[in-house]
Amino acid sequence: MPITAGYDIGGAHLKVALVEGRRTVAVRQIPCPLWRGIDALDKALAEADALTARASVHAATMTGELCEAFTDRFAGVASILDRFEALRGPNARAWIGARGMGSLDDARAHPLDVASTNFLASAAWVSSQLANALLVDMGSTTTDIIPIVDGKAVPRGLSDGDRLRTGELVYTGTTRSDVSTVARRGQLNGIEQRLAAGSFANMADVRRVLGTLPPDVDQHSTLDGRGKSRGESLERFARCFGRDASDATAAAWAAAASDIARQQMADIADAAKAVMQSAKLSADVTLVAAGIGAGEVAHLADRLNLRCTQFGTLAHALPECATWATRCAPATALALIAAKA
Repeated sequence: MPITAGYDIGGAHLKVALVEGRRTVAVRQIPCPLWRGIDALDKALAEADALTARASVHAATMTGELCEAFTDRFAGVASILDRFEALRGPNARAWIGARGMGSLDDARAHPLDVASTNFLASAAWVSSQLANALLVDMGSTTTDIIPIVDGKAVPRGLSDGDRLRTGELVYTGTTRSDVSTVARRGQLNGIEQRLAAGSFANMADVRRVLGTLPPDVDQHSTLDGRGKSRGESLERFARCFGRDASDATAAAWAAAASDIARQQMADIADAAKAVMQSAKLSADVTLVAAGIGAGEVAHLADRLNLRCTQFGTLAHALPECATWATRCAPATALALIAAKA
């Protein structure tokens, strides 16, 4: 039985999973600031070697083609595939969206089916495990919402543009989203006000103020280049209100942060309801939580009165890597799909 490795090449992270004996045995997220140039992928893949060296099959999916390093999606897909082939060999595989798994040459022939269709890999695996489900993957930057009906993923959109229109892609995430993109207004000491726009703080800062951010998921520099303590996050967050941290009590700032997080999750909840309605999903389906925001998604399931399971459970992950299998769902799904091929 082959040992397979799945790679999800994003604009900010490389996510890697290893499957052996059709069980997920190792998963890792590696910083990969691809917006700085394709060389970032070289470094990240080299760091992944320790995890993937035993694999006989290497398969990749991507969202990194959208980052600023590339003039357009065609150039991004081509560059990433070329670099993946150079570092993992000509027999490496690629996820080609609705076309499924294929060779790198197949992927080059269908670049728009490769571009940002990692969500379909996750959905393909979920649909092999559950007949009816709603997959919600809240990552660092975006949230994917995919309905599964009668054992088949049935998204109305496949491209990012179409999915933004259908509500199946919400451009908001657990850590990297700027507070000013999440909310235009906030409350401090019970008084509503407009927020300052200008990359003062992100949602990682909000969640550090609240004490709800897992300590190992935010792998990039802060917006001001300072540290990641609760106090430093609070100082950045206060700037969103045009204030200093000393202008209000810790309890007042926590309440303000809670309001911003509530607004973000309300936006995702509205999108999830709309996707369920359009797919005619019944209220007794299972919500599958994925991404580094899976904990937030589990609370969303409570809000929607849906039972919830973690993606890592469906991925047959060993206990020691189940959390990261959930957080890195597309990479894990790809390794599992390659194992069945």
